Amino acid sequence: MTFLEKLSAAWTANQSLLCVGLDPDVSKFPEPVRQQPDAIFAFCKAIVDATADLACSFKPQIAYFAALRAEDQLEALCRYIRTTYPQIPVVLDAKRGDIGATAEQYAREAFERYGADAVTVNPYMGFDSVAPYLEWKDRGVIILCRTSNPGGSDLQFLSAGGMPVYQHVARLVAEKWNTSGQCGLVVGATFPDELAQVRGIVGDMPLLVPGIGAQGGDIQATVKAGRTASGGGMMINSSRAILYAKPEGAEDFKAAARRVALETRDAINHYR
Repeated sequence: MTFLEKLSAAWTANQSLLCVGLDPDVSKFPEPVRQQPDAIFAFCKAIVDATADLACSFKPQIAYFAALRAEDQLEALCRYIRTTYPQIPVVLDAKRGDIGATAEQYAREAFERYGADAVTVNPYMGFDSVAPYLEWKDRGVIILCRTSNPGGSDLQFLSAGGMPVYQHVARLVAEKWNTSGQCGLVVGATFPDELAQVRGIVGDMPLLVPGIGAQGGDIQATVKAGRTASGGGMMINSSRAILYAKPEGAEDFKAAARRVALETRDAINHYR
């Protein structure tokens, strides 16, 4: 099963466009979890178990694991999701971007070591830096386009061939790079007008949409701007708002995470 087939099945089975981001910050864990030797895995596993029937995908952010030398816990987490919830795709948020030979190794890291269904990549170095990921025909390659951070405008709004760079990236991916139908784009919920522009360019291509929840993106505006004609086509990511729904030290963090995930999933569906 390809990434897009798996994602489409999850959209339907869970009636969900919600992507649950896994950005583990140990300082915010409940104390009993924080004291465990595998605290990062234990916390993320609990979140996954609490939200698996509400999500269309899980998105672990590799930096949160690597900074604490917890790559082994990320491997264990990805393996746990693949084994326990094989119907839910794992999107490794790595934002890799380097020359072809190095990109080959990054692709192996994402798809062999972590077994991810998809990975985020940076298009700044051009097609030859993205091509090694595209060799994995059953995996997704999700390319940065219009990011949710304010500083993204420094480069993404520059003119390129009479259009902003982010639109040029969208056209390039849709018209030239997506030959196997495995590409997606990252477009932030914090810029719904640009999200609508990208949707108009790329048709039904899946979009990973960060920026709701803690970053303040509006769910109604996001869904209206980014949905396909059938009311889908997005992985709308929420991380911190779900992970840390309870104040620091609260014991029932799993129930709180599930409550916020359910509210978010249902709010998204309300506007589809």
